[in-house]
Amino acid sequence: MRISMTSGMMRQIIMDHYSNPQNKHQPPKEGYEKVHMHSDNCIDDLDIFLLVENGQVSDACFDGTACTISTSSTDIMCDLLQGKSIEEAKKIIEQYNHMIHEESFNEDLLEEAIVFINTSKQAARIRCATIGWNAADEILKDK
Repeated sequence: MRISMTSGMMRQIIMDHYSNPQNKHQPPKEGYEKVHMHSDNCIDDLDIFLLVENGQVSDACFDGTACTISTSSTDIMCDLLQGKSIEEAKKIIEQYNHMIHEESFNEDLLEEAIVFINTSKQAARIRCATIGWNAADEILKDK
């Protein structure tokens, strides 16, 4: 499958996740692992929360202040990781990073995250597009 979305469609998905992020909230219960991330070049100041139970990401959410790209990419990431095994989640994160850095990647694993495919053309936005993903990767690295 090759990308069939127009730039307008991609922008709309990004704006929808920025305007109405479904995963932007504090964790509803105890047991979540948290990583705090911030950017020196942007307003991004986020806490990323993953609930890892029985070898899978049961839930993912985030809270804080962030730009459009950071908010939408983190919200999409949370959607993608929820319900995945640790290995599946790590693979999705790996493939997303390959895409961001213009390396070969499996597009089918990324679903809506594919809207960030052109991020590498704006180097200043790479940190914004990966801040939540880097936090999730940090949480999962020793699992």
